[in-house]
Amino acid sequence: PHLTVLENVRVAVQGHARSFNFWSRADRLTETRARALAILESVGVAGKADRAAAHLSHGEKRHLEIGIALASDPALLLLDEPTAGMSPEETDETMVLIRELAAGRTVVLVEHKMKLVMKISDRITVLHQGQVLAEGTPEEIRSNAAVQRTYLGGAR
Repeated sequence: PHLTVLENVRVAVQGHARSFNFWSRADRLTETRARALAILESVGVAGKADRAAAHLSHGEKRHLEIGIALASDPALLLLDEPTAGMSPEETDETMVLIRELAAGRTVVLVEHKMKLVMKISDRITVLHQGQVLAEGTPEEIRSNAAVQRTYLGGAR
């Protein structure tokens, strides 16, 4: 909670380095800092790099968390309700960010805000009581009778 925004991501970048060395050379730290700043830029919080992470808004904290995850350059990004508790504006910003992050990697998203899911997903899997109810494109899910019956109380 006492680290700055930059320090949070820098530690994650250092941890992902091939061999973590506490006594890293100064030029290596410069590279690490540059990578961390690039990640902060990609998630929209670079302007707050020197601010304590504890002083970010809820949405900014979630973006920072995504940045920390990106430090390991994952091929797969798992996001569990990334917009929970966000204002509509923060939700919109996060939706844009997730869409950008999906380029070149797989994003698995667990989310209850169906408008968001329908806007940013290529494929959707709908679960009901732990079982797969339906899979398909947003259009297929939107028109699926079983999904409508289960979640809307009847076909519409």
